[in-house]
Amino acid sequence: MELLHSGLKLRQLQVFREVLRAGSTRRAATALGISQPAISQQVKQLEATLGFSLFKRSANRILPLQEAWEFLRNVELTLTSLDRLEASVTAMKNEEKQRISIAAPAVFGFVTLPKVVATIHSKTGSSVRSISGNYHQVGEHILSGRADLGIARLPLDPRLFEWVPIGSAHNVCIFHPKHRFSRLSCIEAHDLAGETIVDIDPEFASHQMNFNALRFAGVEPDILVEYDSNGYEVGFVSAGLGVSITNEIIAREYSAFELEARPVDPSALYHYVAIWQRGRAFSSTMEVSLDAIRSAFANCHPANDTARDVVQPALAVRR
Repeated sequence: MELLHSGLKLRQLQVFREVLRAGSTRRAATALGISQPAISQQVKQLEATLGFSLFKRSANRILPLQEAWEFLRNVELTLTSLDRLEASVTAMKNEEKQRISIAAPAVFGFVTLPKVVATIHSKTGSSVRSISGNYHQVGEHILSGRADLGIARLPLDPRLFEWVPIGSAHNVCIFHPKHRFSRLSCIEAHDLAGETIVDIDPEFASHQMNFNALRFAGVEPDILVEYDSNGYEVGFVSAGLGVSITNEIIAREYSAFELEARPVDPSALYHYVAIWQRGRAFSSTMEVSLDAIRSAFANCHPANDTARDVVQPALAVRR
């Protein structure tokens, strides 16, 4: 099978991937059930087609160059997409139920995604593959074909994605119910003086926003723990080790922990969307899945009765 007009052949890519996975042409030959000379020939043909070397040859060994590892990333994406296409075609031929893949930050596995999965299964009988990642990785999962739908935040590139809004949220501070903040209706920067804070990693924009607000008020943040993914902070806060600033939609996922939340001033506004690859054709199962995501967010209630109501924009009709 030839791919595009480059002359690349599917078998060459499969052999190349197996050589890197197995660590040698001998083990790759065993895994694929072909001879070792055939493996070497496929690799040489691939290099000739690409126009650059992937391996350094020494005696009876070939050692992958940096170019091989960089090329492998794109090969993995291509073969994964083809595997999913083949599985989809097989399912259509056999009238099997389609499996839907949904990419979302892991924190949505607490409350929202279980609701989504329950709806999809009850209406279609289909199973769901849940793929986690940060918002950037969610987009990559969509574009690579690993995921059909995703939960993400704006901004997004409209040349690559289509989406419908599913909710907007302001910042809130979450804390243990016995914390002194439970007596306040709103948390301002000066209220955080002397408090230990569980904060997101400095690489995230929200970290810098929180720091700027505190320092503008003359408060030097006392960071106890830094985390790199929403969901980690709730354990530390639940243990009474500090307070954390998140947003209303994320805080909803922590309902089982019985924390309290209050609006934060100043606050940012975050817009959440359900996304898919631009131009993607929708099956009936994908339509049900998209509606399930929209419904799960529409039926959520604010994380705390005293927290600011989440803005729920009118949902645009998908074209």
